[in-house]
Amino acid sequence: MQNQSSDLSSLPARAGGALRLAVVGSGVMGSGIAQIAALAGVDVLLHDARDGAAAQAVERLGQTLEALAAKGKLTQEAAQAARARLSAVQALADLKDCDVVVEAIVENLDAKRALFRELESLVRPDCVLATNTSSLSVTAIAAGLQRPQRVAGFHFFNPVPLMKIVEAVDGLLTDPAVTEFLLALGRRCGHTAVRAKDTPGFIVNHAGRGYGTEALRLLAEGVAEFHQIDRILRDTAGFKLGPFELLDLTALDVSHPVMESIYHQYYEEPRFRPQPLTRQMLAAGLVGRKAGRGFYRYADGKQESFDEPAAPAARPARVWVSQAWPAGHERAVALLRALGATLDEGDRPAGDSLCIVTPLGLDVTTCCVRQGLDPARTVGLDVLFDTRRRRVVATSPATSPAARAEAHGLLASDGTPVSVIRDSTGLVAARVVATIVNIASEIAQQRIAAPADIDRAVTLGLGYPHGPLAWGDQLGAATVLQVLEELQASTGDPRYRPSPWLRRRAQLGLSLLTDEA
Repeated sequence: MQNQSSDLSSLPARAGGALRLAVVGSGVMGSGIAQIAALAGVDVLLHDARDGAAAQAVERLGQTLEALAAKGKLTQEAAQAARARLSAVQALADLKDCDVVVEAIVENLDAKRALFRELESLVRPDCVLATNTSSLSVTAIAAGLQRPQRVAGFHFFNPVPLMKIVEAVDGLLTDPAVTEFLLALGRRCGHTAVRAKDTPGFIVNHAGRGYGTEALRLLAEGVAEFHQIDRILRDTAGFKLGPFELLDLTALDVSHPVMESIYHQYYEEPRFRPQPLTRQMLAAGLVGRKAGRGFYRYADGKQESFDEPAAPAARPARVWVSQAWPAGHERAVALLRALGATLDEGDRPAGDSLCIVTPLGLDVTTCCVRQGLDPARTVGLDVLFDTRRRRVVATSPATSPAARAEAHGLLASDGTPVSVIRDSTGLVAARVVATIVNIASEIAQQRIAAPADIDRAVTLGLGYPHGPLAWGDQLGAATVLQVLEELQASTGDPRYRPSPWLRRRAQLGLSLLTDEA
């Protein structure tokens, strides 16, 4: 081993050739990595400290490959070839001739550092040591090794064969050739591979902070019930799962510690601030679907449902729409005309008109004060997002029950459900999406990843309807900036301070995907 070259510069070119890869840890993640590597033509050695665990994992993988072939997702030949590339080994010393070792053991810093110290004494000097950590520092894992430059992150997502994204992570001492090698290996395994700096959460877990934490903030403020927030974000913004459905699915014993960890690792950055409710729920054992109760209750695995509130029969005699936001006025008027409403087209509303404002980062109360409107007969309507599947109406503390009923009845008159919420700066969807766009902008600002890679990683890793930077472009960077500025001004909370990346591109009229030389 002493005569082996320690030069790592040739690594990227070797990624497409004959390789021997080891996976240490044969749990769900380790087995998934082994499966995709074997299918990519890589010889895979699987090791686990538990007696017999690696052999059992290889057996299960063989059954999985056979099942995929039976379903027509693989040819029988491909399944057999992949199975032939999988071997279980009992001792770490059996990994001495590997080109790359991927660690997929328990998420514990001391355990990972001890494993890498032992591996370093066994493998070749040009063997890449990769960690599949999702929350620990790659730099800290490599610290104290004789050759920390060959250690990098190689973060897959569960389930590995289906989640087609992997983050290759540069520690502070990582040789760039090592990360290039892992990027090429990830692509060879059929995944989109993106490069990230070693920061808490890397790209995906970092970018995902805005969705759940802002929804929890809305719930804490009493803006709407959890199931209403879920419906609004699914039906108007296009998320596959509402934030509370997602928290129930991932389980609070997993997601709450991640929220706290990233918040503290960033030295209490307000953008990542958790809410006390999830800690209370965790203490009570209300962790989500697997416990039968989280935000929702579950019976036989089925999530409880909530009826839509019945639409009132009331209708306004006529409707006046604020022109403070011209695009919002245009969208609201088009919707109201389609519903057969009689429009009051005066510069000021008549005494019997229902007044509709279309807040852009504002709340209904502020709109009433700034525009001199009667708050008793004024409601807000969200037209920034899709109104075809659901409409969102906001009332101020002074909105009369009659005005609320008239607005609800009119906007539901074609059978489309209506969510009536309490007053909120930015309503619901704009607050959540602006927070997501802002965090992604800050990831770009900090050079954690390239703008296009941020969008690719988030779309594949989190399943959002759009990459966050492209979503910001779609809404308009200036629009997102205005929402955040109004939120910050009204709350005084630095959580909403706009990223310089977002502010500068909004001011210059540039795409949020525009990088700098």
